Amino acid sequence: MRILIYKWKAYNYADVCEAFSALGHEYVIVERHLDCYDEDRAFEQELCGMIQKEGCDIVFTMNYFALITAVCDRMGVPYLVWTCDSPLISMYHENVFSPYNYFFTFDKTNYLEFKGMGVKQIWHLPLAVNTGRIAYLLGHCEDLAAYENDIAFVGSLYERNSYDKMRPELSGYLQGYFDAAVWAQQCISGGNILEEMLSVNVLEELQGQFKLEKSRGSFSDLGLIFSTTVLGFKVAQQQRMRSLIELSKRYPVTLYSNSDARELIRVRYGGSLDYWSEMPKVFAATKINLNFTIPNIKSGLPLRIWDVLGCGGFLMTNFQAEIPCYFKNKEDLVCFESVEELVELCGYYLRHEQERRQIAENGHKKVCALHTYVKRVEEMLEVFRENCPCQIG
Repeated sequence: MRILIYKWKAYNYADVCEAFSALGHEYVIVERHLDCYDEDRAFEQELCGMIQKEGCDIVFTMNYFALITAVCDRMGVPYLVWTCDSPLISMYHENVFSPYNYFFTFDKTNYLEFKGMGVKQIWHLPLAVNTGRIAYLLGHCEDLAAYENDIAFVGSLYERNSYDKMRPELSGYLQGYFDAAVWAQQCISGGNILEEMLSVNVLEELQGQFKLEKSRGSFSDLGLIFSTTVLGFKVAQQQRMRSLIELSKRYPVTLYSNSDARELIRVRYGGSLDYWSEMPKVFAATKINLNFTIPNIKSGLPLRIWDVLGCGGFLMTNFQAEIPCYFKNKEDLVCFESVEELVELCGYYLRHEQERRQIAENGHKKVCALHTYVKRVEEMLEVFRENCPCQIG
């Protein structure tokens, strides 16, 4: 099978491409900066030409691009999508109902939502990790000691979130209401209440102060956009800041990020990391790796969870509804449900090294055996073949 891959900024394209090759498939990659994911006549024409010239059987992308559906409709070529962000605003588009689309979403809540809308060709497929690539890197690494930490977090602080910018322009009522919603969401582990808190009255008042820009064909609404791109990022900022501050009062903590960390006076700032060459070293060498899942991901497991376990690192993460589907708490990883519990658990596992190492080893063995990109891509293609009316190798 020959695959046309449109590559954008997702981290895991190289791992997916390697999996395609390992399964005996050829692919050709196209990269373009797009100002609009829904419509670009020149790029659509270019894609049509490439599909024909290269003899491609399918088109594949990480995350969804409505304009590619338009191309595949025109060419009669299946379009396979594997999501790595949730909710994916670009999916709220009339083109999702095309019979040429085959969606694989890592968040089961997102899967159920679109299945309920009438999207027929959609399946749940969690993310994965390239354990072979990581093992090779770590096996040829001579500077692992430089990445050792007691506790480390790799990720954004979302300090440049849009809520902080727009809050002074909101009415006093909306300021208080949204501040309360952000705080309430931080008290909920493994669930998302933000969109539910945006009542009709609140949205009516917000409409006059928040401009919703939608492209032609989009059916996203104000509640979805505001709860995710505004409130969701604010919740992530407060949760991460508060957790790192409380941990740093008692233990050595390192932050690896390109965010402004000046307010975290007790936290060691390690700068930003290269995803491919440096991040695995931090995960492997750090005693406790932290994951804070942004609330926009309602039930699924973000890429960070798979990456840490794939490096043999000990992972401490907020609880997500899908974790029990793949891992056992305190056997493969450790879950926390509040900042207070996070602080307590970090202290415990810093003191109990053997137990910590055993959990990390268990998690690593499990992802190596069950959760690699080759296994995921193989499953995706098997489902596709079973449901595609055409004969593709």
